[in-house]
Amino acid sequence: MDVDAFALERWFAEHEHGADVMLAESGVRSLPADRFDLDPGELGYVIPTKGGEAVREAVADDHGVTADEVVCTVGTQEANFLAFQSLLDADGHAVVVTPTYQSLHAVPDSICDVTRVPLDRPGDGATADDWTLDVDRVAAAVRDETDLVVVNNPNNPTGERHDWATVEALYDVAADGDAHLLCDEVYRLLADDPLPPATTLGDRAISTAGLSKAYGLAGLRFGWLAGPEPVVEAVERWKDYTTISPSAVGHHVASQVLTDADRDRELRREAVEHVRRNREITADWARDHGLAWPDPVGCNVFLRVPEGFADGREFCRTVVGDAGVVLAPGDCFSTGGESYDRYFRLGFGLPTDELREGLDRVAGVL
Repeated sequence: MDVDAFALERWFAEHEHGADVMLAESGVRSLPADRFDLDPGELGYVIPTKGGEAVREAVADDHGVTADEVVCTVGTQEANFLAFQSLLDADGHAVVVTPTYQSLHAVPDSICDVTRVPLDRPGDGATADDWTLDVDRVAAAVRDETDLVVVNNPNNPTGERHDWATVEALYDVAADGDAHLLCDEVYRLLADDPLPPATTLGDRAISTAGLSKAYGLAGLRFGWLAGPEPVVEAVERWKDYTTISPSAVGHHVASQVLTDADRDRELRREAVEHVRRNREITADWARDHGLAWPDPVGCNVFLRVPEGFADGREFCRTVVGDAGVVLAPGDCFSTGGESYDRYFRLGFGLPTDELREGLDRVAGVL
């Protein structure tokens, strides 16, 4: 397996631990551990590879599938990796909507041929339009050998949420080509009005998600894949070669979140209200500095580099060097001839006081 270095993670490894404010954080603020029972009992192999039945049933209820059509994973990253290993081979082909989290195109690219379909960019100016997806371009990219169409919704890094009609159209494109639609939905529940999971569209849809981004439980490394039973069975066989089963502590806390409807609703409400408040703060800051605001869903936004800087990497290096604040340069999301070096990603999901401090420090640089 020959895979490109993960540009964003290497950037974080270089700068994150020596900085004061992580303004490139891609999830909602972390919850304190004392809100949960952290004692799972004995730390042995007591969890099935697919995860406990009660947890899988809770995920299944939300995704319109059965518990047999859910497998629990160590984060959404593993769910996506296992799906790619299970559905793609050297003779196949994948279509990936970009820009996106690098693993969603780099892992398929290590297995088979990949066609990237970029979002249309918003216009310049203080009232930018949203990033948009032309489904016809996805359809034109599908071949006879296409096995998978991949989309991240809401999108990372742009915060664009494709509407339900677009998701339905993507599903039809994949299904008509005897392919599957894989929809990474880690930010779905951070919307004020979340869309249904893609799995509700039919047996050619796969949804992946987890507790990291929308719940503020990144340290659990708990995720899942929901989809057709043959896909889930193939993923389970691959999982025997990666993590074998969910971690005992992660599964224990995930069970407290997912099988308790009242707690689940409470945590979702807290996260959505937090992100809504922080989004307004960040939008005001961006407009005050003449940066076009595309009204993102989730807790990330992709902004144009301010005037006076050669590109996003120079801007982000200046900010971390002069202000101790980490942003993510847009070239971490450049791929397949598509360059985003005039952009940077800013995350606004962190605690509000940290967000304000980080924005103030960046304002000082500007």
